[in-house]
Formats: sequence, structure tokens, C-alpha cells
Amino acid sequence: MNLQEEYPDLLKMDNFDEAIIGVVERIGLEAICYDKDKVIEILMREMTEEEALDYFQFNMIGSWVGEHTPLFLKRSDS
Repeated sequence: MNLQEEYPDLLKMDNFDEAIIGVVERIGLEAICYDKDKVIEILMREMTEEEALDYFQFNMIGSWVGEHTPLFLKRSDS
């Protein structure tokens, strides 16, 4: 699936393509969904686990950039 072609208005985080699970949809909402654990794993390539978790909480979960703000999935099997 080419997200940019199929969903041109969705916001995509730079350097986290490998953590994309897909697109979530409901009435009034479409957003790219990222695997939370994979995002943290990517962050940990350049910082400690504690720094990655803090960065994720403050800069990713804690940010709102409009109706297409990315979402994060915590898998039930992890």
C-alpha cells in the first residue's frame, strides 16, 4: 500500500516507516498507525531506553498536530 497516494492528507513521521502498521479509520478519523514498541526500538538506536520512553511520551503521544495526528498501537501479545 502506498500511503502517500492513497491517503495524501495523513501525517507521516519521518524515519519511522518500518514501524507503520497501517491506517486506522472511523467516522471523522483517518490516521497512520504505528507499532509503539517498534517506534521505541527505533528511538533506542540513538538514545537509552529511558530517554526513548521519555521522548516518546512527550514528543509523540503528547503531541497533537491536527485531525490526522498519527496513532500508536500497543500490541496485546507484547
